[in-house]
Amino acid sequence: METVEILKYISIPVVAGFVGWFTNWVAVKAMFYPLEFIGIPPFIGWQGIVPSKARKMAGISVDTSLATIGSVSEVIKEIDMSLLSQHAMKVVEPDIELHVEEAMLEEKPVLWDNMPQAMKKQIYARLREELPGIIENVMNEVEERVETLLDLRGMIQNHLTDNKELLVRIFLEVGAKEFKFIVNSGFYFGALFGVVQMVVWYLYPEWWILPLFGLLVGFATNVIALKIIFQPLNPVKIGPFTLQGLFLKRQHEVSDTYSSIVTNEILTIRNMISEMLNGPKSDQTKAIIRKHFRRIVDESAGMRKPFVQSTLGPTSFANLKERASSTALEMVNGTFDDPAFNHDRSQAIQKIMQERMRELSPEGFQNMLRPAFQEDEWKLTLAGAVLGLMAGFGQLVFIFG
Repeated sequence: METVEILKYISIPVVAGFVGWFTNWVAVKAMFYPLEFIGIPPFIGWQGIVPSKARKMAGISVDTSLATIGSVSEVIKEIDMSLLSQHAMKVVEPDIELHVEEAMLEEKPVLWDNMPQAMKKQIYARLREELPGIIENVMNEVEERVETLLDLRGMIQNHLTDNKELLVRIFLEVGAKEFKFIVNSGFYFGALFGVVQMVVWYLYPEWWILPLFGLLVGFATNVIALKIIFQPLNPVKIGPFTLQGLFLKRQHEVSDTYSSIVTNEILTIRNMISEMLNGPKSDQTKAIIRKHFRRIVDESAGMRKPFVQSTLGPTSFANLKERASSTALEMVNGTFDDPAFNHDRSQAIQKIMQERMRELSPEGFQNMLRPAFQEDEWKLTLAGAVLGLMAGFGQLVFIFG
């Protein structure tokens, strides 16, 4: 056999390896990109499978999260509402004088301007004395009613649905090693198929052999890689070796990665407070805050309440109460924006999630990544088969003439 002919035959497993690598690379990319539909909707074009099913995928992620962290009450217990009260007081306290000044100048500017400085200081001091108790009462009532005030499932699902980039990043980081294996294994499995293809082509050089094997390589490399990642589900002992799906072997490592992303970017104090203030149950949360902060005017007036009411007038006194509750609502929105405080409290939730995810059964654990492949998987394998078929025809025409 001439050298040129030998090189032609050697090219068969090389091309098959490239086809396997390329089709698997395309399959991984097509699962996640582009984030938005590109083309002419609804049929001509493409959107990554995960972002196109964002709400469903987010729901799967929610179920995994909630299965490990438990109830909303348990989450709030780990966050520690007493620490939230202390943090809120620390943020609010420096601006007490400013808010009193603004409220009084709006209601009774002349009275406030003429009020002795000593009396103003008494008001500030009394307010500082009463404010910690008011904040603590708000936090206690929120903790008691948190199951009705905070829809944790809806919060996580909406956050991931609206933030497709984060949803995709969760899957990519959780399955980073598996996706790399899928792409690289495409070359090795493809080359192995190529050796068989080379022998068959040498013994039986029919025109349809190369396209047929190209189709098989494009289809089979993806399927085999998925089997190795998720099968066997439970450890199987064969002599000195223990076989189990690659993803399932990394349960501890994946648990740490997943819980870190979820607790630091989704289950944050800021997001939970925002959900309670702006979500479907926001009216109830705001009513609690208003109720307690309207009392702060009464508490601050103390024994002088009848005198203060008569001096300000019933309308202005009522307006001050309303102003106090409105100011409180405005301040709450920005009170828990501190990244360091959010990170510190997230660590408590992260620890629970890590521990419980490590204890999940293989069936429950595989659901963190398996759904990304199951959704429209046939499209990916079909695309791989078509690309392999085209590569086979290319070999036939351009290499073997």
